[in-house]
Amino acid sequence: MSETVTIVFLTPAGERLEVPARSGESVMEAAIQNNVDGIEAECGGACMCATCHVYAGEAAVAALPPRSEDEEDLLESAAAEVRDESRLSCQLTVTPALAGAVFGLPDRQV
Repeated sequence: MSETVTIVFLTPAGERLEVPARSGESVMEAAIQNNVDGIEAECGGACMCATCHVYAGEAAVAALPPRSEDEEDLLESAAAEVRDESRLSCQLTVTPALAGAVFGLPDRQV
């Protein structure tokens, strides 16, 4: 049985959405399973689009590996502003180290 931790999505309006996430699943999967608006995941997590773009908070950045080359390339096509903390949530695996981590949802109206 995998451990469940709580991760947080922060909407562009400042609303905090706390959702349960199972260790081993992706941050994108946790968002989809909990109906987080703003994570479209058009490719279903295959790292082929940038519709699961998030901004990783400081604690998340510290707990995650660096972006892969594929992730870097796809972020160039993201609909919202790309920042140093930009990540594709389909490429982020939930671990106990992400408990309480915050992921900002970009304002897609850029």
